[in-house]
Amino acid sequence: MAGDVDEKALFERFSNKYKLVQNDLLRQIERSNCGSDYGANSFTTLKQAKELEAMLALGAKQSLLEVGAGSGWPGLYLAKQSGCDVTLTDLPIEGLRVAKERGDSEQLPGICTVAVASGSALPFRTGAFDAISHSDVLCCLIDKLLVLKACRKVINANGKMIFSAILISPGLSSADNQKAIECGPSFMATEDSYENLLDVAGWKLIDRVNLSSEFFETLQVMLGNELDHNEALEKLLGKDEALRRLNRTRSYIEGLEQGFIRRELFHVVPA
Repeated sequence: MAGDVDEKALFERFSNKYKLVQNDLLRQIERSNCGSDYGANSFTTLKQAKELEAMLALGAKQSLLEVGAGSGWPGLYLAKQSGCDVTLTDLPIEGLRVAKERGDSEQLPGICTVAVASGSALPFRTGAFDAISHSDVLCCLIDKLLVLKACRKVINANGKMIFSAILISPGLSSADNQKAIECGPSFMATEDSYENLLDVAGWKLIDRVNLSSEFFETLQVMLGNELDHNEALEKLLGKDEALRRLNRTRSYIEGLEQGFIRRELFHVVPA
C-alpha cells in the first residue's frame, strides 16, 4: 500500500530518485504529467506554480525559502519568474546538487542558495525570509508541528507561507480512515487537524483551497504515462520501483475516487 514505508526507506528512495531526475525519459514524462522538467517530488503542476507565484507576490530583493525542495521545483521557477532570492532546503543532497546546477545554468536574477537541512531544524536566523513554500512535504514527515514551528521562526512579521499537502478527508468512519491511511502518503495521518497544528505553531490561516479535482486529473495523466512507458521504466528503475510507482498512482486515484483523501493548498501568515 502507498502508506507502507518508514522514514529511512523514504529518504533512500528520494536519494535514489534524484540520481536519475535528469534522465530524458523521466523529464519527458514529468512534462506530460505536470508541465515541468525539474525532477519534481510533488504534484504541483505548472498551472499551480503560476498561481503560487501570484499569491506569493515576490519581487527582486525579497527572499523565498523552499522547504523539502528536492531538485528545485517549484522554488527555482518562482525565483526565475519573480527575481527573488531563493534558498532551497532538503536532506537528500543528491536533489540539491541537481537544483543548484539548474539554478546556475538558468542564471537566475537573484541569489540561489542550497542547504542540507531538515524542515524541523531550519538553520536560519529568526525572521530571515519574506516567504516560505513547500509542496506535498508535510504528508511525507512524521512531526508536522515541529516543521510548522521551524517555519514560523524564520519568517518575518509581514511574510507569508503557502503550501500544499495530501490529507485524510474529514468526517470519515474509523474503517474508512484506515483505508485512507493505506491509500495515501506514508505519513499523511495527523494526531490533530491542520487548523489546530497551524494555530499552535503560531500561524493564522488566510485561505484553504481544495485541489483534489486537479490532483485527480494529474494522476490520470500520470497513470497513462506509467502504463505507456512501463517497459522503459522497468529497465531504468528496476521492476520493483516501476511497480511501486504504478501502484502508488493507482492507490491515490482510488483514495480520491472513494473520497478518502484530498489535496489542499494552505495560505497562512504569522499570527
